[in-house]
Amino acid sequence: MSILLEMSMFPTDKSESKSKEVSEVIKIIRDSGVNYQLTSMATIIETDTLGEALALVEKCYSKLDELGCNRVYATLKFDIRKGFENRLETKIKSVENHIGNVSK
Repeated sequence: MSILLEMSMFPTDKSESKSKEVSEVIKIIRDSGVNYQLTSMATIIETDTLGEALALVEKCYSKLDELGCNRVYATLKFDIRKGFENRLETKIKSVENHIGNVSK
């Protein structure tokens, strides 16, 4: 099974720039060992189970709570598909098969 999660999570009660807190969230994701792709607006994560994805979300929130964030905004989008894996890469390759290289 492949769980693709697009997640954005940041505090709304801190400074205008969120990079310090977002960096702490990204460290949690990076250190978890899952495949992920950081983009300018969100992070895309691939896990084997929904439970693993949700546990990672909770761990990220707990880090922001630990940093003293009193209000956190998060968006989560899931694409859950049985019988597939490595979709973080294969979905892009599928588009590139039609139109050529799209990544910089």
